[in-house]
Amino acid sequence: MKTWMVLIVLIACGFIFAQEQTVTEYMAKADEAFEQNDDSTAVVYYQMAAKADTNNCEAQWKAARSHIHIGENLEGQQQESHYMLGEMYARKAVTKCPENADAHLQLAIGVGRLALLRGGKTKVELSKDVKDHAEKAIELNPELDIAYHVLARWHREVATLSGLLKMFAKVLYGGLPPASVEKSEELFKKAIELNPDYINHHLELGMTYEELKNWSAAAEEYKKVAELPATEDDDPQHKKEAQKRLKKVQKKT
Repeated sequence: MKTWMVLIVLIACGFIFAQEQTVTEYMAKADEAFEQNDDSTAVVYYQMAAKADTNNCEAQWKAARSHIHIGENLEGQQQESHYMLGEMYARKAVTKCPENADAHLQLAIGVGRLALLRGGKTKVELSKDVKDHAEKAIELNPELDIAYHVLARWHREVATLSGLLKMFAKVLYGGLPPASVEKSEELFKKAIELNPDYINHHLELGMTYEELKNWSAAAEEYKKVAELPATEDDDPQHKKEAQKRLKKVQKKT
């Protein structure tokens, strides 16, 4: 009997070891694809790793990240579907590992993307989640520049909501948390302090300066976008947007 028990334990240990090895292989392939800006391949392996090990928070939040990246390059229902999958995987990661800053960050991003896509009342309904999870990510990792970026954008979006949506928020929720364009500026500056070469920080800060009618400051940020080397796959698009906005604000300086 003892021999059989030992055998069963050995088989179980062998299965666990093989499973861990498989997950490690999936994650390595996924990370390699992600580094090559191939999110379509990466997300398949992240999902396989998450399925093989349902407690693997890293696989879940990285699957969320890739779904969100894929969605950014699509339109319509396909875009929304990837954002929804990103939100789903991020929520799983947060549930399993509530102290994981990256999980909270991806949930804030995923929900924020859905809010912008759907707009209207849904935008108001989802906005609290964006703020809460971005702030939690910062609390857990104060060096996470993208979390400041997300929170900065939240402040600008909420501060510039239409009067109708603000009224809706007041009726439904008693109002939204305080938000200001000035706070958006402060947070984007913090993101840039942490990662000065990230093009989208400068683009979004320029857009915030436009809301503040600080045309010369906006122009400087757009010029910075033009100077910085493209490192992300969406940087060429950001550069085009900055160039277009620079022409507009230069007429006002």
